Amino acid sequence: MFQAPPLRIAQITDIHLFASSDSKLLGLPTAQSLEAVLQKLKELRSQLDLILLTGDLSQDGTEESYRHLQELLAPLQLPTYWLTGNHDCFPTMERSLKFPFIHPQKAFQLGGWNFLLLNSAVPGKVHGYLSSEILNWLEFQLQHGENKPTLVGLHHPPFLVNSNWLDTSTLQNSEDLFAVLDRHPQVKLVIFGHIHQNFQQQRQDVEYLGTPSTCVQFEPQSSNFSLDNMQPGFRLLDLYPDGTWKTQVERVVYGHQLDLAATGY
Repeated sequence: MFQAPPLRIAQITDIHLFASSDSKLLGLPTAQSLEAVLQKLKELRSQLDLILLTGDLSQDGTEESYRHLQELLAPLQLPTYWLTGNHDCFPTMERSLKFPFIHPQKAFQLGGWNFLLLNSAVPGKVHGYLSSEILNWLEFQLQHGENKPTLVGLHHPPFLVNSNWLDTSTLQNSEDLFAVLDRHPQVKLVIFGHIHQNFQQQRQDVEYLGTPSTCVQFEPQSSNFSLDNMQPGFRLLDLYPDGTWKTQVERVVYGHQLDLAATGY
């Protein structure tokens, strides 16, 4: 039986760029690790349709960091959509992310799917929270939009991830999000970042996917702040018009020496 080709998406998250391209996060030069990820994406360029950036694109929230991000993404020339993480500055992102291929829309359709991107960041806080305005917007989009399979994106995980220190900064009102999503069976996938590791959990008929960072990785199920030796990565998603999907996490080879005594995350 013939199956229509999928929409192929690369999810990139937790880049943590600085105003200076030489700056490091925990000993890792984040611009260089992103370049390693983008080199892999250039090899896959002919297979890709879309890039989703799911927050913490910047570490310092500066215009320079977002301009640098655009310069690094420019050679791909792929439609790119973004949402905000706790290290980002939303007004600066709106002002700075203006290259023709980078789009500000938080609701759009492509490949037979609906995409809804949420801002879970709370200014000045590490944890996430979805305001009543955002939840009402999500409800409206799901109730009145076309009844197509839907992917929802946000930065903070709506689940605890069995990591004592990370679980203090997850989405604080997950039940409010679930209450909306439970009413709309067209929602198939929820993707997020923040936890710098691969994560997958199903709730009812919705799959929730967390994705590795393009820079440092956090050790899964750690009681205290701890770094993992896994390589930087990203997620590929194949979305089919009938609502089915496939996914895989890709890692890149990037040699670096972490500064385990450093602070600054």
